[in-house]
Amino acid sequence: MDSHARSLFKAVTWRVGGLLVTTAVAWVLTRRMDIAAAIGLADSLVKVVAFYAHERLWLRIRFGQVRPPDYQV
Repeated sequence: MDSHARSLFKAVTWRVGGLLVTTAVAWVLTRRMDIAAAIGLADSLVKVVAFYAHERLWLRIRFGQVRPPDYQV
């Protein structure tokens, strides 16, 4: 099971890439860096929280998980 810190770190590193892509797309559409940066930042903040919640929820769902044996030599 992943720790809360690991889930959070995964979410943040994933969003760094997303921030760059979203900001680039917003800049292409608006040609205004201030608006593009604001869109990219807002999008990333919302999605970090959503990803973290999604990751933690899936840790509670047993579908597709293989349970380790109770005892192993």
